[in-house]
Amino acid sequence: MAATHDNEKNNEMMEALMALCHEKHIDELYLLDRLEQSLAKSYADLDPDRFPDGAKVTIDRTSGRFFLYRLVPEGEPDPETGEYTEFREEAVDDPGISRIAALHAKSEIAAITRNAARQMIYEEFSERVGDIITGTVIQSVPDFTIIKIREGIEAELPHFDLRKNNEERQERNERPAGERYRHGDRIKALIIEVRDPQARIQPVRGEFSRPSIVVSRSHPDLLRRLFELEVPEIYDGVVEIESIAREPGRRSKVAVSSLDDRLDPVGACVGPKGSRVRTVVSELRGERVDVVLWSDDPAKRVANALSPAKVTRVIVDPEHTYATVIVPDDQLSLAIGKEGQNARLAARLTGYHIDIKSEGIARDLIAKMRKKAEAAEDLIDQDQEQPATRCAHVSENGTQCRNMARPGSKYCGVHEAAAEGESLLDREYDAIDTSDDPDSLI
Repeated sequence: MAATHDNEKNNEMMEALMALCHEKHIDELYLLDRLEQSLAKSYADLDPDRFPDGAKVTIDRTSGRFFLYRLVPEGEPDPETGEYTEFREEAVDDPGISRIAALHAKSEIAAITRNAARQMIYEEFSERVGDIITGTVIQSVPDFTIIKIREGIEAELPHFDLRKNNEERQERNERPAGERYRHGDRIKALIIEVRDPQARIQPVRGEFSRPSIVVSRSHPDLLRRLFELEVPEIYDGVVEIESIAREPGRRSKVAVSSLDDRLDPVGACVGPKGSRVRTVVSELRGERVDVVLWSDDPAKRVANALSPAKVTRVIVDPEHTYATVIVPDDQLSLAIGKEGQNARLAARLTGYHIDIKSEGIARDLIAKMRKKAEAAEDLIDQDQEQPATRCAHVSENGTQCRNMARPGSKYCGVHEAAAEGESLLDREYDAIDTSDDPDSLI
């Protein structure tokens, strides 16, 4: 009668374990293996005199009956470690589980169930990092929001206040500015991390007590995935997203290109009457999204990135990734944007440092540069007109004077006076009119 009662009890326990495995999406064989190991360790720890070399527990997969064995070493110990590697199993007369071991097994089952569920979640979702998921908000606290993906699987959206020393705790904020979540809200998020339950070191205390899946609403790739869902051309690869710059909750810029010259990539992303981009903006709760055309020409790329501002001219320095942009006077504030937002996003989108100037300021700068250039040319011409040369005097034996000529003269100070005297005589001789009096030469 007692044996029948024990069998019924074991069967009920097995049914409860199977129901638990089904509820938590756990492999039944995995749970039973872990339970056998934990129970064997419990016996060895609780009664070391009875099990000096360890214990072994097996569970019948059909009836749920437990069998307890004592491990007895055989053969010779390992000469290097001094430990036995081979054991013989001796069945213990009383295979029933003691009360203390049962209580210990209950906590172990809870831990095994939790770890097994996390391991299965890790195996399923670790390869989906970067994918978008849709879930329902089931709890929101000041530091994070819990999102239910499906039955038994939850994700965490952290939004810790980084001003409260959370940078040292390696916490993060993945919630866009201004967003708040209520119970029952349906939201989309990007998987950015899946915590490994086998990891020995926890970067943040208590991290493994939270859901294994970490999602983000502020990551730039969330915008990429949303466009892939709404724009078939992007999903098919005809239209490519080349770059994304985002200030979560406020404004984003997306640069797109097309592999088909006949297809307008910007129009494909915007959609008929803006329907496609409007859906993305609605999912991002009003965040403004600018779609611009990508170009391999850095000047055109920078000009397009500053949209909706009109650009007059772009001067780029590819070596130093520097771009000077000239815009009409009435477009300067639009090109810069509120608190520099438009220029900042354009710089992130293109990878260039952008310096924006109005046409009026550019004209003044060009005029000043021209004046400086003309002044420099005048100095160069003066230097070229009066180069430092040797004295031009040549003696009767054909030797040139070694002294340097005086400024503005071809001769040095010694020969300059003699040269002036000869020049004076030449001028006086030329002034005499000898055409009517040939005897005047005498």
